[in-house]
Order: sequence, then C-alpha cells, then structure tokens
Amino acid sequence: MPLPTVIAVIAAQSLLWVFLIVTTRRVVVRYRAWWTVFVYPVLCVAVDTLMAALLPDGNWASLAYSQADILPILQITSLLGTAGLLFLVTLVPSALALAIAYGRTLRRGWIAYGLAALLLAGSIVYGLVRLQSPANGMETTFGLASIDDAIGLKASPAYTSNILQVYDEQVASLAAQGAQVIVLPEKVALLAPPKALQWQQHFSALALQNHVWLEIGVGIFDGKSRENWAWLFTPEGTLASSYQKHHLAPPERRDRFSSGTDYSVSTVAGHSYGLAICKDMHFAALGRAYGERHAAVMLVPAWDFDYLDAWIEARTTVIRGIENGYAVVRSSREGFLTISDAHGRILAERPSSPMPGSSLVARAIVEDPLPTLYTRTGNFFGWLCVVAAAIFLLLSRASVPAERPTPDEHPK
Repeated sequence: MPLPTVIAVIAAQSLLWVFLIVTTRRVVVRYRAWWTVFVYPVLCVAVDTLMAALLPDGNWASLAYSQADILPILQITSLLGTAGLLFLVTLVPSALALAIAYGRTLRRGWIAYGLAALLLAGSIVYGLVRLQSPANGMETTFGLASIDDAIGLKASPAYTSNILQVYDEQVASLAAQGAQVIVLPEKVALLAPPKALQWQQHFSALALQNHVWLEIGVGIFDGKSRENWAWLFTPEGTLASSYQKHHLAPPERRDRFSSGTDYSVSTVAGHSYGLAICKDMHFAALGRAYGERHAAVMLVPAWDFDYLDAWIEARTTVIRGIENGYAVVRSSREGFLTISDAHGRILAERPSSPMPGSSLVARAIVEDPLPTLYTRTGNFFGWLCVVAAAIFLLLSRASVPAERPTPDEHPK
C-alpha cells in the first residue's frame, strides 16, 4: 500500500480499538454487574460482523483467525461461524479483566466468571467430540502444483513456454503418482482472448492425456477489462465448468478487474466439487453458499502476497471448510499448497516456490458434506451481537439512577 494509505489504515484500527475499550469501560464502570462481562465480546463481534458485510476486504484481519491451528476450539465455527469463535476469544480476557479489577466485589460476579469458564469448556468438549467423528467416504488422491513465476501479457514466448512445459511435467508426474484431481494456482498467466483459447485447448488435452480432473487459474484481458477465471477439465478433456472470481484483491481493484456472480459446482466421482478463487474464501457468505449447494470439496486456486500472508490465507480457507462441512484443496503461488478435511485437519501442506516450482500429492477421504448449523442458519449470531451492541451503546449513554439508601443511611 502507499504510505498515506498505510498511515490511514493504522489510524483507523487504532481508533477502533479505542472505541471498543472505552465503550466497554464506560458500561462496566457504570453498572458493575455480572452481565458486563459480555460487553467487550459483543462489541468485538458486532464490529467484525459489520466489517465482513460492508468492507471490500471483509473481516480478513479478524482475531478469530488467530486460533486457526487450535482444532478443538475451531469446531465452534460449525455452529456459529467465526462470530462464535471471536466471541470466545474475547470473552476470556473480558472475564479475566473483571476478575482483576473487581474480584468478588462485582455484583453477582460468580455468574460472569462461571459462564465464561462454562462456555469455554463446553466449546472445547464439543470440539473434541466432533473431532472423533469417523470419516466415511471414498479415498481420493489429490495433486497440487505451483510455480511462483508469473506470466504477464508481455512475457516472451521462450519464458512462457518454459513455465508451461514445467506445469505439463508436474501434471504428468502427479498423475503418475496416482493423482485423480489436480489443482494449479490462480492466474498462472494473464492472456489475451485468442491466447486464452489456445491455453484452454492445451490444458484440455493435458487433462485427457493424463486422464485426470484438472483445474487451472488464468487471467484474461481483452484490452478493456480484466477477468480472473478458474477452469476445470474432466479426464475426457472437456471443460466441466468455469468460474469467475467474485471478491477482488486490492491490486485487482486497482487494475479494474471485473467480478463474477455465478457459482460453479461439478460432480466428480459422485460428489459435488465447488470452485472458488483465493480471496473469495475470505468471505463466509460465499463459503456458505457452497455449503448450501452441498459441496463436498472446494478446489481453490490462489495467489498470496510474497509469502507474507501465506499462513493466514490458507487457514482462513480451512475455516470455511469447518463452517460448512467440506474439504478444501488450495494451491497457491507465493503461499502454501494445502489440503484439509471437513474438520480443519491439515492433511498435507508445503510452500510454493519459483521455478521449477513445488508439488505435493496426498490421499484424502471424500465424504458427503457434513451438515452444520452454520450452513443452515448463516451468521445469525453475528447479527444478534450487532443488535446487542446497539443496546450496550444506549446503556453506555444512559444515566444510572443512584441506589436508594437504606433507613440506617438516612441523615439524622
């Protein structure tokens, strides 16, 4: 980002934290009651929910994602989404702060401390039990390959041919190792329409030659608008589906890429496979849309930012799988190649690399999508917190009547 934008973003984040802390303190100090333990988590979830709904980058920096490697606590997202996870993440420090500040003097404080402990313990137990569910389904071998080097519109034929040849070799190698579904990354190349047609024919033949399901991401520029696409080819070489990216990253918005609106679901060996591209999976609503379409596996080509955000990008996508009960196969440039199951377990992972690139092959049990409360109800808990936050804001402004003195306290 340009320096002025960086300063503005940091200032906005700082002001947001000031608002959250000051508002929480105002309510807690004014009422000093057990229920004030919920003010901080409710405000945090409310802000997070509004950011996810209103900002072009959503709630990408949500504190909920900080727990993305803690599998037992992550399972709460199958019920309440990241709103439920963030609520727990902020409830615990809220209870500790009240305990340190007021201890036993907090009005009915034992309720606040007990509820916080009970909710945390209950969520962990729920997660541990859910993780014991056996996987029942068809074993499928997935292959992922990625080369960090980009192919731009002005790339030389020799440069382009060299990278394309390595991808061909990677696909052939993965197929030889038993891969049935192969995922390549986002925007392997930015192409003019005639060249895009040639690439489509090339990868169609490659899928047929190796008898695999093959996904590849490409950018297309016709001189006026740019588009970001994912293509999925069948083992017979036909184009099973194509998908245009919905949610654009900042560089794509700067370069005036157009966004898509359609969803793509294909039947692979009796199960529904969905397509999404990178940033799309930052948005819980899109992930849920595929859950409603009964996707069992999501194929996600991606391109991260020079490895700096590799972990958070990969784990955000994993959480979409837990929320909606599907496996995720994500192949990224300048990031991680990751395969996770419907419970968020990382089945295989390795970083991408420049030429000659990286690849991995792993087996996974593909089962019917796990039904989740989140898929059925969406982010109802997040919006409930928005309503509760509005009430807390009103309470922070309301005057509190003084307690009436007892007869012994009246002046003589």
